[in-house]
Amino acid sequence: MRRNLGLGGLLLAGLVLLGGCNMSLVNLTPETHPANPSNVYTLTLEVNHRSGAVDRESISPQVVIDGQMFPMSPAAVGENLFEFDYRLPPGRDRAAYYYLVRYDIVSDGRRHQREEHSAIHNLAVVNRYALSLEVDRAPAGSRVALVGRGFSRSDQVFVGGEPAETVFESPTSLAFFLPALPAGRTYQVTLRGAESTLNAGSIRIDEGRLRVVPESLSLTTGARRMLVFTLPSEAPPGGLLIPVTTDVPDSVIMPEVIVPAGSRSVNIPIEGGSPGSGNLYVEAAGFEEIIIPVTIRRGDS
Repeated sequence: MRRNLGLGGLLLAGLVLLGGCNMSLVNLTPETHPANPSNVYTLTLEVNHRSGAVDRESISPQVVIDGQMFPMSPAAVGENLFEFDYRLPPGRDRAAYYYLVRYDIVSDGRRHQREEHSAIHNLAVVNRYALSLEVDRAPAGSRVALVGRGFSRSDQVFVGGEPAETVFESPTSLAFFLPALPAGRTYQVTLRGAESTLNAGSIRIDEGRLRVVPESLSLTTGARRMLVFTLPSEAPPGGLLIPVTTDVPDSVIMPEVIVPAGSRSVNIPIEGGSPGSGNLYVEAAGFEEIIIPVTIRRGDS
C-alpha cells in the first residue's frame, strides 16, 4: 500500500544518508533572522567533497522545504557556496528544511549517481531584536542610541547589570544614558522587556573629565563661596549625583551635589565651619578623581 509521506515523512527520509558520505554539507544559515519587509530569507549551504572521484560539475544542491524541492544557485562570493532565497508564506514566522545534494562519481571509467542529505534545520523570523549601538565607547552619563525592532515603552536597558535611564523613541529606536560605573572597563548591554531579554552588544566606559572651579578654597568661618561642577555632557533624566567627601567634616558645610537632568553644570554653596585645613574629594564613578585643597580660618585672622 502506498502512503503519502507529507512534510514529516519527507523530512524523516531526508535523514537517511546515501552514497557513502562523499560530501560534507555545512549549513551556514542562521537559525534566527530579523524580520524584513520582503519576507525573503537567504539559505546558504557549503558543499565540500572528500573524494577525487567526485565530478565537481555534476554537483547539484537543492533545499527541501514543506515537501517542495528548490534548486540552489552558486553564491556570488565564496567557493563551494550555494544559496536560495526563500519567501516565507504569509502568516508564518518559521520553517523546517534540509538539503539534498546530487552528484556523480567517476570510477573505473564508469559514472555513478549519488546523493547526500543533511540533517533537519530550522529557520525562525524574529520581530523583536537589538541590532546595534550607536557607539562602542563613551564616558559615564553619555546618551547612547540603540536601534533594532519591536521596542516598547516598557523596555529597560541594563549596562553591566545596572539599570540605565532609558528613553523610548520609536519601535525601532531607544536611547539610554550610561550609568556611573567604574571607567576603563567594557560592559555588556542588555535590553529587558515584558516578554524577553535581548543582548544589545557591549560598550566601554571611558574616564570622563569633570571640572570643578575653583581648584582650591580658602574661607573664613561663616563665609560662603560657590563651587561650580561641570560635566562633559548633559546629565541624564533624574539628574546625576556627584559624591563629595572630606577629611575635615567640621570645617566644610555644603549640600549634596546633584547636576539637574538636562544640565551640564551646577553651582554649590560652600560655607566655612570650624578652622582647619584638608581636602574635598570628588570621586564620581566613571570620572577622574578631583582633590580640592580647603583651608578654613577664623574670621578675625
